[in-house]
Amino acid sequence: MNGFTLPVWVVAAAKSATNILIGKKFENIEKIDLPNQAESLNVAISSSALLDHGEKALAISYCQSGLSLDLTRGLEIWAYVQLTKEKFQSGKLANNGFPDWLDFHAGYGVGKYESSGQPCLSKFMRDLLSINLYPLLPKGNSIKLEIVLPEGKDRALKTSNEAFGVVDGLSLIGTQAEVQISASPHQLENCKEILQDKCSKSTFDGFLTFVIGENGLDLALKFGIPGNQIIKTGNWLGPLLVAAADNGVKKLLLFGYHGKMVKLSGGIFHTHHHLADGRLEILTSLAVREGISFDLIELISKSTSVENALLTLGASNPDAVSLIWKRMAKEIEIKSSSYVNRYLSSSMEIGSALFDRKRQIRWVGCEGLKQIKSLGLILKR
Repeated sequence: MNGFTLPVWVVAAAKSATNILIGKKFENIEKIDLPNQAESLNVAISSSALLDHGEKALAISYCQSGLSLDLTRGLEIWAYVQLTKEKFQSGKLANNGFPDWLDFHAGYGVGKYESSGQPCLSKFMRDLLSINLYPLLPKGNSIKLEIVLPEGKDRALKTSNEAFGVVDGLSLIGTQAEVQISASPHQLENCKEILQDKCSKSTFDGFLTFVIGENGLDLALKFGIPGNQIIKTGNWLGPLLVAAADNGVKKLLLFGYHGKMVKLSGGIFHTHHHLADGRLEILTSLAVREGISFDLIELISKSTSVENALLTLGASNPDAVSLIWKRMAKEIEIKSSSYVNRYLSSSMEIGSALFDRKRQIRWVGCEGLKQIKSLGLILKR
């Protein structure tokens, strides 16, 4: 059985600390209510205690996603809670997306948007906190909550958070309680069902966008792609490409971070890094095909990551980087179309758009550019 996403463990710690603060006995299990669901979850708590002569409380939980290969596995979560006598007005949402009775603070290890300094939280995270903490709120009080992830900053270095403008820690952007395994067949079947549902609607115009992961979804929406045309795919790109063609998709845009997309340019259509990597090898091959000098190719092959290779190369030879980006986007479109036509005859047009660590589109393929323009979107590079 799968475990729970990080937001659930955060809320469980916050609820435990609040319960202790209002005088309830510590329980090592907290019941967490979910938005629009009757059943609640039983979530384990490690410890909880009063601080500062009973003025504050601290609770600790440990994230267990149920996945052996997961960066949040065993992540320690601290929730500090304090009641204040500030009366809230009506529970209306403040600028940070929280109701006015909940004063949320992103402590050490919680990711923040570099552009604004605001915590990187999903609506699900905010809703989950509101649903579970509001019933505990004493009359005439507000709650001040600070979440700390002691190892969050270090673990974030192993993610692609910076690719999406998130710094200083882990983002809390889960959109559901139970963990979805992006490399599992169950995730593939779920995506196929979503695909079939979208394609069967009378409003379907033949255009879809595939994005990989929560961050890709966030960027696609901010870029202006209509939400009803987007499917978050996980890592099963190959079978979903074929399913899209089989369900009558005419134009398909592959939209994502280059760290994942580079694999498609090398013909790898299951992008989970535990199953297949080869990104630097693919990048080296792209450079060879563009006639980049041997010295620069050697520089790429000795880099520690795709991002480092492109940054180092860009500092000394930006023209070479531009050639590689163009080739990468082009090869994604070519190889994706070839993959589909291995299994069925299809005229589906596949475009590509790639983001970098600055949340900007670095390059698009010829077909990708056509599709972006057809949506009335402006491409800034």
